[in-house]
Amino acid sequence: MNVIGKVTVLPQLPDSIARLSELAYNLYWSWTPHAQALYQELDYGIWERFQHNPVRTLLEVPQSRLKEVAADPEYLKRYAQVMADFDAYMGKKDTWAARNVPDMKPVAYFSMEYAYHESLPIYSGGLGVLAGDHCKSASDLGIPFTAVGMLFHQGYFTQLFDKDGWQNETYDELDLTTLPITPALTQSGEEARVSVVIGNRTVHSRIWNLNVGRIRVLLLDTNVPQNSPEDRKLTARLYGGNQELRVQQYVLLGVAGIRALRLLGIPGDVYHMNEGHAALLGLERTREYVEAGLDFRTAVETVASSTLFTTHTPVPAGNDAFAYDLMDRYIGSWPAQLAASRDDLYALAEHEQMWDGHPVPTFSMTVFALNMSRAANGVSELHGEVSRDMWKFLYPGAETEEVPIGHVTNGAHNLTFTSQAMRDLLGTVLPADWTERLEDEAMWQAVENLTDAQLSGVQLVMKRDMITFVRGRMREQKVRNGASAADVAATDTLLSENALTIGFARRFATYKRATLLFRDRERLSRIVNHPDRPVQFVFAGKAHPADNPGKAFIQEIYKVSQEPEFRGKIVILENYDMHVARHLVQGVDIWLNNPRRPLEASGTSGMKASFNGSPNFSVLDGWWREGYDTTNGWPIGEEREYADLNVQDDADAYSLYHILENDIVPRYYGQDTGDASWAHTVRRAIETCSPRFSMQRQVIDYVQKYYVPIAARGAQLAASDSARAREIASWKGWVRQQWPYTTLSAQATLPATSQPGQTVPVTATVNPAGINLTELRVEAVLNRAGQLTHVPLTSRGDGTFSADVPLNESGLYSVGVRMLPVVDGLSNDLEARLIKWA
Repeated sequence: MNVIGKVTVLPQLPDSIARLSELAYNLYWSWTPHAQALYQELDYGIWERFQHNPVRTLLEVPQSRLKEVAADPEYLKRYAQVMADFDAYMGKKDTWAARNVPDMKPVAYFSMEYAYHESLPIYSGGLGVLAGDHCKSASDLGIPFTAVGMLFHQGYFTQLFDKDGWQNETYDELDLTTLPITPALTQSGEEARVSVVIGNRTVHSRIWNLNVGRIRVLLLDTNVPQNSPEDRKLTARLYGGNQELRVQQYVLLGVAGIRALRLLGIPGDVYHMNEGHAALLGLERTREYVEAGLDFRTAVETVASSTLFTTHTPVPAGNDAFAYDLMDRYIGSWPAQLAASRDDLYALAEHEQMWDGHPVPTFSMTVFALNMSRAANGVSELHGEVSRDMWKFLYPGAETEEVPIGHVTNGAHNLTFTSQAMRDLLGTVLPADWTERLEDEAMWQAVENLTDAQLSGVQLVMKRDMITFVRGRMREQKVRNGASAADVAATDTLLSENALTIGFARRFATYKRATLLFRDRERLSRIVNHPDRPVQFVFAGKAHPADNPGKAFIQEIYKVSQEPEFRGKIVILENYDMHVARHLVQGVDIWLNNPRRPLEASGTSGMKASFNGSPNFSVLDGWWREGYDTTNGWPIGEEREYADLNVQDDADAYSLYHILENDIVPRYYGQDTGDASWAHTVRRAIETCSPRFSMQRQVIDYVQKYYVPIAARGAQLAASDSARAREIASWKGWVRQQWPYTTLSAQATLPATSQPGQTVPVTATVNPAGINLTELRVEAVLNRAGQLTHVPLTSRGDGTFSADVPLNESGLYSVGVRMLPVVDGLSNDLEARLIKWA
């Protein structure tokens, strides 16, 4: 037919269940299975067909069915309980934040992607899940928090395998009227719109409102009539297109995102950039201060003082950097708006890289984010170390461990990924308020009271549910690809509930080594086909549309799964999303992760499996390096790096096979009791990982380590028309101008050998080149086996400094002397990024 328009007819809900519509527009239901069940019971087929979307389900269910459940006493009883729980959650005053940080300042959180639920597919993988979970726990904890992102009309992509196992991508346009979002309204009741100049065009954005429990998310959408067809596509796809599109999306997220907050009157005292995609929010915030009368450098100091940057990418290639001429096309007007030169602005993002064999200055989003913030962190302890080493060139003269990039180890939102069956079981031994105390390690010791039979019973229920799901998905795939009747029928026998089942699901980047398991096919066949102790594997994951090597990994696994000795025992599912993820982390016995160390920044899927009692079997990288305690899972390989990647792969594959055959399989199938039993490992996985890697713990860490201190420092620098920021900016300018003319010489009287506790005299002479001596820190730096000790030298007031430096421990020491400029109000001693060694 020739469509001239569309209209959405909203359901008329009977009074007794009228609030189903209200609940559908708050993603509280996404981590509340009892709430989801209310919609699923309306019509299971509709619920499944439309990705478990309550809004769409209500639209599609016949009015007669709504009237039927509205008269069902059992349904009404469940409905009343869910709504009572929802009201209690939304109305709770005694939250963690109210008790612990009652005066906490509001946080504005920016991320390119968010994974809240499969029905809102504006995410690609781990980064989005992390951001979505962060929002959910911000709501749970009651902190003042607003998130800003983009509404991608075609999402990431739908992944379909062809008959040869090759990944194909399809893009489906979302029907916004059926999503749990509403237009954001201004105070005057009008739909909120903002605009931003990108290149030589004015791009308009509609703002959508998404409720996630107690917090609000703003989503930008350029698919509006005022824009050109090209600009309407700026929010079409996540991570699609070329570099030009990405730059434009980053301008939109950062600049239009800030303007959306301002238009809606939403305050922000702390600005949290989740990855470098959001870095350009610094442009708009700086422009605001310049427009208010500040000079460029003072405005930058003011903005940076209240900004936090989280980096997730441990490999240089994963950090976006763009040619200057490309940036000129899209932010060419910004230097003038900031009362700055192009050189001044681009210097904040400069990262010289080798392109086509030549050193080229590039505009790095990560460097810009680091320069436009005064606090930065990686997402695990090891990733913090890797990040400090990656970006130490920004701090010439500093040792790697001194680089001011900390870490907050990622977590996962327990209630989103823990099955209802497991939650019910945990509720029998944990206190009534356990879901509000997820980070409380002592509380989780009560898991020891769960019996072996209780645990195995619940895990068998979850495993059966997963196997049913896998068989259904594989049947759909076979039918779509025209498989024979016999092959379609064979999906009914995929996997066995009695076999040890191992899951592997994640983004198919090559460094995650999805095919490491197949390095020795003959050995793997013996493991899989053991007559008494079989092992089976379930894989899932997407490769980026442009990542052909990643797609080749998928195809290799698919082809192996079709070989006679592996058929039915190795399975790879298509279209990995949150729905698939929940089934796998809840249903497998073991979670496998084998990235090439140390390239896994964090990885969170294994946390979610542990919440459900599935121990990890993983490389000691990312979070598992901190999580593994010898009782709650198993390591793969050694805690080291390799010069030869093939040697590393061989070593890790050998370790994987050996531990699987000699430790995991015997324990799973064994009859031992106590600490040697499988149930003991299951308990330890739940007990140790649930609190330490809960998203509540992660967000609390951000509040205590970053949000509260940043808010205080930001207020201090912005007070009195940014007086302190102006002083610091002026001081930095003066010091940087004079620094090349300073000199430092030093002497140390070092004996050939010494005894612990003895001291050695160290003296230094400084030519300060006009810099106040009180603003120079001169210190001896002792390096003993990689551990640094800093001993300040005392100024005598005439340019000489001295100290008796203690040698407290035995060992070989290297001794150096350096000076660096410091002044009150800096975020860290290296903020000026000036160090001179004698």
